Amino acid sequence: MSGQLTVGTISAFLIYATQFARPINDMASVLTQLQSAAAAAERIFALIDAEPESNDKNLPDLAAKGGRIDFKDVYFSYDKKTPLIENLNLTAMPGRTVAIVGPTGSGKTTIVNLLMRFYDVDSGVITIDSQPEESVNRDSLRRHFAMVLQDTWLFCGTVHENIAYARPDASDDEIIAAAKSAHADSFIRRLPKGYDTIIAEDGGNLSQGQKQLLTIARAMLADPEILILDEATSSVDTVTEQRIQRAFLKMLENRTAFVIAHRLSTIRSADLILVMKNGNIIEQGTHEELLSAHGFYYELYNA
Repeated sequence: MSGQLTVGTISAFLIYATQFARPINDMASVLTQLQSAAAAAERIFALIDAEPESNDKNLPDLAAKGGRIDFKDVYFSYDKKTPLIENLNLTAMPGRTVAIVGPTGSGKTTIVNLLMRFYDVDSGVITIDSQPEESVNRDSLRRHFAMVLQDTWLFCGTVHENIAYARPDASDDEIIAAAKSAHADSFIRRLPKGYDTIIAEDGGNLSQGQKQLLTIARAMLADPEILILDEATSSVDTVTEQRIQRAFLKMLENRTAFVIAHRLSTIRSADLILVMKNGNIIEQGTHEELLSAHGFYYELYNA
């Protein structure tokens, strides 16, 4: 405005400033890619260096009769320098529900990983109906479990196929019966093609609650002796949670069950509640017993 600069001078200045900044931006972009590549390479090398699972095809099948589970003097840690679970002793009686609560990182999901033999214990033993897990093959062990997780895994296919994944030889009547038990039949029949409706990849055309009900129906169709529910209602609204809770009550009948939950309202009716902290069981009992003790569970519940 004072006439000391022309439009051309301003344009030249802006062009030079852009040219000066471009290589700096390019260097920052390359550095970001190098960091991502280094992180990916670390994971790849960790996978390559991991010891393969032992071959257990020659071991006998698990002969589960009731579903009693015992943890005896179990020690485990992902990193040998950082202890996690130490001297864990636990008994889950057949047909009873064991709830596991505690803050993030306390070892709740680790117990499930050990139970399913995704990891082997460092020491101690886990038995199912008095049979040590290491003495049976993993395939037969896992056939006696059904899991309902927070992450609702569905694949691109029909509703019928997604439920039947638990038992491919199941009849249509058995699949419909499982869906009814899971309170999923009503919404399935409202879909454009009912049980023949194609589900998008990862269930993109269904709500979170509907996807969860389908995974419950799948678990019901499997009809296992032992059931694992890991944060299965943490990402749904309260109304949907009530429907899922009704499905769970039906599902838990006469089964040994492990329920992991942040929402303590979902585990009030459990036969035994284990309160974990830093890999150790610091409290155990029923809902009423733990509240009356005014301990860590009492603080979690009122928080």
